[in-house]
Amino acid sequence: RTAWRSPFPPARYKPPATETNPALEDPTPDYMNLLGMVFSMCGLMLKLKWCAWIAVYCSFISFANSRSSEDTKQMMSSFMLSISAVVMSYLQNPQPMSPPW
Repeated sequence: RTAWRSPFPPARYKPPATETNPALEDPTPDYMNLLGMVFSMCGLMLKLKWCAWIAVYCSFISFANSRSSEDTKQMMSSFMLSISAVVMSYLQNPQPMSPPW
């Protein structure tokens, strides 16, 4: 018995171009980057450890959802700002984090 073969060759997947349709672009990395910077500043200025940890989490989400073609300088600065917020909040108060409620 022989296997059935399609007369058409398989077509390679090509993602749709985002230049022609800007609605296909995912805004999640930009939003997470902005949220990370806001929480980092809250963590630094208000000395809230939970804000600093949320900033690290947002930075990781932004990095994970970003495209390789995007500029990484802003993303890395957001990540470094969130790490510095965590470090500074624990240097100022080395006690374990208390719940925000």
